[in-house]
Amino acid sequence: MLFRRRARMLRWLMCGRVGPVWMWKALLLFVAIAFASQLLGVLFSKSTVQPAARSIFSSPDAQGPSLGPCQPHNHIMFLKTHKTASSTVLNLLYRFGEERNLHFALPLGYQLGYPLPFNAHRVKGYRGPRVTEFHIMGNHMRFNKLEVEKVMSADTFYFSIVRNPVAMAESSFAYYKEVVPAFRKAKGLGEFADDPNKYYDPRLRNNHYARNLLWFDFGMDHNGNFSIALAQRGEAMIRRAFKLILVSEYFDQSMILLRHALCWPLDAVVSFSLNARQQKPSGGMSGSWVGKAAAAAGVSVRAGHAQVKTAPNLSLTDEQREKLRQWNALDWYLYKAFNRTFWEEIDRFGHVQMEQELALLRMRREDLARVCLRDGGKPVEAHRIRDKNIRPFQSGLVKILGYELQPGLDNTTRAACLRLIRPEIQYKDLLDAKQFPRAPAVQALPGQQSQGLIGSAGGSLLRQDSSRTGERLVGGAAGGRMAGEGERDWDGSHLSRSNQTLKRVQEKGRLR
Repeated sequence: MLFRRRARMLRWLMCGRVGPVWMWKALLLFVAIAFASQLLGVLFSKSTVQPAARSIFSSPDAQGPSLGPCQPHNHIMFLKTHKTASSTVLNLLYRFGEERNLHFALPLGYQLGYPLPFNAHRVKGYRGPRVTEFHIMGNHMRFNKLEVEKVMSADTFYFSIVRNPVAMAESSFAYYKEVVPAFRKAKGLGEFADDPNKYYDPRLRNNHYARNLLWFDFGMDHNGNFSIALAQRGEAMIRRAFKLILVSEYFDQSMILLRHALCWPLDAVVSFSLNARQQKPSGGMSGSWVGKAAAAAGVSVRAGHAQVKTAPNLSLTDEQREKLRQWNALDWYLYKAFNRTFWEEIDRFGHVQMEQELALLRMRREDLARVCLRDGGKPVEAHRIRDKNIRPFQSGLVKILGYELQPGLDNTTRAACLRLIRPEIQYKDLLDAKQFPRAPAVQALPGQQSQGLIGSAGGSLLRQDSSRTGERLVGGAAGGRMAGEGERDWDGSHLSRSNQTLKRVQEKGRLR
């Protein structure tokens, strides 16, 4: 009796309270199906895992249009002329050589004996003709082909770049006003243009920056009286030595021609403008970059007092521009001659093909800027760059702009992006350290400074040049000058002497 009562209660609980048996069976089947589906899903997802996204630098777009069966040139000599976008071109050579472990003909300091005519013994590691193979030469020099041929092999590809001499004069005046006697005496570039002979003395040091600078860099007498015969001889000499002359005003077209001449992939000639100055002031003098540049870049300290220098006046009338062309007549002749043959070269290349490759080059630059750079690649002032090791050196009374890398890049992409924006001086030091590794320096005692070294707050050391030419270092990552009162770093902290990345050598010296 008791057993029957308990059995009825159990049936009542299962059918009434908990549910019928078929519901339990259905629930169990559902759980089994769900578990099986989840297991199959995991297995399927494992079998279809996609490989990690490739770096933008390994995409097919990095190669660009086919160049045919040619082989890339590895022996290259670039005459780095002044104020012609040559720092950007040098970056191409540095990147190409570093990525392929090529050997650079580096200077003992930062220039190859400039402004003296080049001598082979100015190359670090040079031991005599054909003793050491050098692949790439590109630092500032005054061209001397016989000496260059002692360093570079017979199959070397020689090229250079020119710019309108009026634009060169504007840039030179802005960069070098405080160290070129002819510029220092004039209140503005227009005043200098009105009567150059009033300010120019060919005997004074650094005045070569003030007249026919292209002609001088190519190794010729820039003070010679202009004549068609003289100009033609100079042009012929350059054409015999150089296989390609680029034109700064048509930089992208120049890069396409250079790519085909050297048989390089597209990425090898994609670049961001380096060592470029801020062009236009904004706002009033006190709050604009002009006022800040005078404080941050143009302060000298004498007897403990900061002296703010005024920003250079670069304004020119049409008449003054014509006077500058006449003053730089030899340079103007070269520019016209090589501009003409530059477009003849494009005619042979084909305008349709040029436009197609220009579009690819510019698209690739935009893609790399989007991946590599903050703010879509917009240049920024040096003190706003968080990484002090990639701050460009500040020259003269103008602001030299640089770039910031995007945060969160993988190591491979970051290294490739960094090559694109690393300033010239820091890049040269990096290549020098790789090519000529040294034992770790012994730590100096407090209050002592290692001979021949200049301290860097960014964590690096830059070397003085002890050559007989008196060449000095004029570059640094954070600007190499005293910060102006009230100037702030990217993080809002006040800039002071301790924020300097580089201290100037207090002696007479050469310029970049």
